[in-house]
Amino acid sequence: MPVSAHRAAIVEAAQRLNRGAGLIATSTLLDSAVEHYRGSFHNKAMFTPLIASALALAVSVHGTGDKRKIAHRVRDPIYAGAALTGLLGTGFHIYNIAKRPGCFSWQNLFYGSPLGAPAAVALSGLLGYYSERLRDSHSMRPRVFGFRAGRAIAALTSIGMLATAAEAALLHFRGAYHDPFMFVPVTVPPVAAVLLAETAVSHPRRPRRFTAWWLRLTALVGCLGSAFHAWGVSRNMGGWRNWRQNVLNGPPIPAPPSFTGLALAGLAALDLLRKHPNA
Repeated sequence: MPVSAHRAAIVEAAQRLNRGAGLIATSTLLDSAVEHYRGSFHNKAMFTPLIASALALAVSVHGTGDKRKIAHRVRDPIYAGAALTGLLGTGFHIYNIAKRPGCFSWQNLFYGSPLGAPAAVALSGLLGYYSERLRDSHSMRPRVFGFRAGRAIAALTSIGMLATAAEAALLHFRGAYHDPFMFVPVTVPPVAAVLLAETAVSHPRRPRRFTAWWLRLTALVGCLGSAFHAWGVSRNMGGWRNWRQNVLNGPPIPAPPSFTGLALAGLAALDLLRKHPNA
């Protein structure tokens, strides 16, 4: 492959990662805004994930249209800050659950601070940071932190997919899986995670068509999930006429698109591996 085509393919993969990071940032921004508003922002630190997600979304939009072949000096620290914010937020949420009576009981896991929400902020930052490292890789064998780029991105996306599915499983278990469609986000994304993990640990020499197809299905699940959650909100007493209460107490409408963002990142990894078998 000519050097120019090689660099163009890397930039294209980085832009696709920017899209995935931006979609996850949008999901976390809206979800955190709703959840922390319900908590009346009693701790001023509750504004932090909103700021981090908003900044990650802004630089992701910028990165999606940026065709330059170097890491951006503004996007880089913002993505790193979002990742750090998510990791610290996860620690705070674990602490908040641990200090409750009963510690890590089902009751506290169901109704305490959600562990998956700040982890999603970290995922958005990490995927964006990976996109910048990918742009900054000038080798004919692109690397991210010394690892083969395509396989590293596939591995990160697989872990993120499993963590997001685990959060959905916990909350849908709280809802007693009263609707059969509630099994979809706890079955389809984990299969995508396993397929991506297989891609990460193997040395693929052929296109992963089935994996790509399943990732597209996972992306669709994320989009349809928001529609189902909106329908769930409408079924509460008063429906959308009482939206101020029902949006806060109903299923989180902004949460499911995180699956779509992760699926886009997985597709970026597959495309990179297709064009660069050594990636």
